[in-house]
Amino acid sequence: MEATILKWHKQPGDTIKADETLLDIATDKVDSEVPSTAEGIIKEILFKENDVVAVGAVIARVESEVSAGVSSYQPAPVPVAQSAVQTAPTPPTTVTEEIPYQPVGAASSSPSGIRFYSPLVLNIAAQEGISMSELETIPGTGNEGRVTKKDIIQYVSQRGRGVSAPAPVQKEEIRVVPVSAPAQPEPVKQASSPAIYSGNVEIIEMDRMRKLIADHMVKSKHTSPHVTSFSEADVTNLVMWRDKVKKEFEKREGTKITFTPLIIEAIVRCIKKYPLMNSSIDGDKIIVKKDINIGMATALPSGNLIVPVIKNADQLNLAGLAKQVNGLADAARNGKLKADDTQGGTFTFTNVGTFGSLMGTPIINQPQVAILAVGTIKKRPVVIETPHGDSIAIRHMMYISMSYDHRIVDGSLGATFLTAVANELERFNPERDI
Repeated sequence: MEATILKWHKQPGDTIKADETLLDIATDKVDSEVPSTAEGIIKEILFKENDVVAVGAVIARVESEVSAGVSSYQPAPVPVAQSAVQTAPTPPTTVTEEIPYQPVGAASSSPSGIRFYSPLVLNIAAQEGISMSELETIPGTGNEGRVTKKDIIQYVSQRGRGVSAPAPVQKEEIRVVPVSAPAQPEPVKQASSPAIYSGNVEIIEMDRMRKLIADHMVKSKHTSPHVTSFSEADVTNLVMWRDKVKKEFEKREGTKITFTPLIIEAIVRCIKKYPLMNSSIDGDKIIVKKDINIGMATALPSGNLIVPVIKNADQLNLAGLAKQVNGLADAARNGKLKADDTQGGTFTFTNVGTFGSLMGTPIINQPQVAILAVGTIKKRPVVIETPHGDSIAIRHMMYISMSYDHRIVDGSLGATFLTAVANELERFNPERDI
């Protein structure tokens, strides 16, 4: 519904070629480059860096040679934010007389008279007890007057303080002003009193992604009653097999074999046995997902976290999983992820052992109902049961933990699923073919 402008690569007066990068935008956690849809000279840039812009808004104008002789301007609709750069076929003096500008906060209706609401907005409305009739009174700042996440959160906060929502702006109240008029900034909320920090401190402003992560984590804790179960697995066979085949695997498949695809493979098998772990909640309904899309928590060089998604993981063999894991991880670290790469996850896996942790209590990635974490693999002396009696041996051991939503997953199901994953890893066939 909206995106944040991160950086302009061109300024008014610069020349640009078709498909040359014009600006960088951010949607949720994903940063994307937006190419120009035309070749010519940048005449206008309508939004500044860090502005939040609705999908479909005109963000810049390019004057091309083809349009130099045209005397009037007819704006074309822009379907998505990535293609919101339009070509102005007339000099700016003609454009400024004809282009309507809708101020921030004005609401408009769709051509059919029906308002559309995203699943996120409907979910927030359900959680806050907002009826459809009340939802229809909320003015929307999104494309065609749609209510965005920001609109409904602002409405909820105002309602909590006893402030009545402003009446929706009627169409006849929208003024027509020049496109060059700057967008009206939202009023800055002044703190009642500035915070005072004692001692020798350094104040670091959160970046955009860290704010998103913080908001997402707090909402997850408020949404789901978290329970975490723990288990451990003897992964000696898995470790020995990987050490044996990793060089041949990389030579044959062109990618490295890590522990991640092997663990995801075990998780997928267990989800098929216990499909309720691959679900979400919508009000008082449980939505069981037939697609198994595994989110893979990935640390970025900046220290932030992102979760690219392996779509239809149950339809991939080990080589396919390895290529997906390595490709998405590389794209995440190099800032090359696409918006779709982080959408649609149904279950999340995180490897806290990458940084030396034995175990962790991860936070659920909403609206999923569970997240599984594995710790570092360590050699330990353990008791081995054999037909000839017990013995002590050095084995590769790994702790596994899983946080789950107690509204859906009770302790019996959570512990059973976690034990099943541990058993899958322990029963790994050391003679398996690549």
